[in-house]
Amino acid sequence: MSGSGTADGPGGTEEFEGLRPLLFSIAYRILGSVGEAEDAVQETWLRYASAPNPPVSPKSFLSATVTRISIDVLRSARVRREQYVGDWLPEPLLADPYEDPERSAELADSVSMAALLLLERLSPLERAVFVLREVFGFGFPEVASAVGRSEAACRQLAVRARRHMAEGRPRFEADRVEREELAARFFDALREGEVDGLRALLSADAQLVGDGGGKAPQLGRTVVGADHVARLLAAYYGMLLDVDVTCEAHEVNGSPGAVFRDRDGKVLFTWTLDVLDGHIQTVRSVSNPDKLGHLGPVGDGWGVAEEIKDRRREERRSSS
Repeated sequence: MSGSGTADGPGGTEEFEGLRPLLFSIAYRILGSVGEAEDAVQETWLRYASAPNPPVSPKSFLSATVTRISIDVLRSARVRREQYVGDWLPEPLLADPYEDPERSAELADSVSMAALLLLERLSPLERAVFVLREVFGFGFPEVASAVGRSEAACRQLAVRARRHMAEGRPRFEADRVEREELAARFFDALREGEVDGLRALLSADAQLVGDGGGKAPQLGRTVVGADHVARLLAAYYGMLLDVDVTCEAHEVNGSPGAVFRDRDGKVLFTWTLDVLDGHIQTVRSVSNPDKLGHLGPVGDGWGVAEEIKDRRREERRSSS
């Protein structure tokens, strides 16, 4: 049984555009990439528009289509991620376009960097089932249709996915107000160059993780320990100020964070802060330019790094 009209007619276009935020949000959670998610949504539109008959339920059809496309993309992306230079982090997302008051907690939690990295541990099918079922609340008949498995198989996939996700989650999670207050104190201490103040806000085993992908400067390999992280951040932030880099506090992937820009306003990198049990557990920095283009014009990270080196050389010469 088919609906009336055509998928690429005015009604079909309006229905698709109305569902675009949902489709992007599904694809992003499966892929961890803004660009790949947008491409998956575009491919979904092409298939929808070329369908000989419009589906009875555009939402079911489009959700299933974008899920299948995303699974295929993820399978090929896994090979690239295994060969990635340094740590791989999801592409930063400043705002999730899809909202559902009844599932606001699930949506907010699932888009965090920490959750997306946990999803990376799942197989593509487990990840898709978890996203559709646990995050967006699809029924198992719809999930089964989307991933091409039986309902019984999808229930098993969901159980395994929930177990893997639960094993990796922290025991205590901060509420939104606590995270925002802690982040405000963190950025205040950073601006003042207060190493002791930063150290007090970090957990003892705090980590600084950078993703430059070999295409942009990053703060070395993963740095561990409150003292090491605090000293490095304070020193690095001071050097950034010397070359007119600005720090714009901004929610990133539903968590406190910031967007750093060069003197021309171009994006250099983003930070996200993971808050756990009253302290900042992890600072994640994404500087790979391939992952920042959706945020606006991207700056020259290497050029900024070279300018910092030149400035430090001049200071050493003047002080000698």
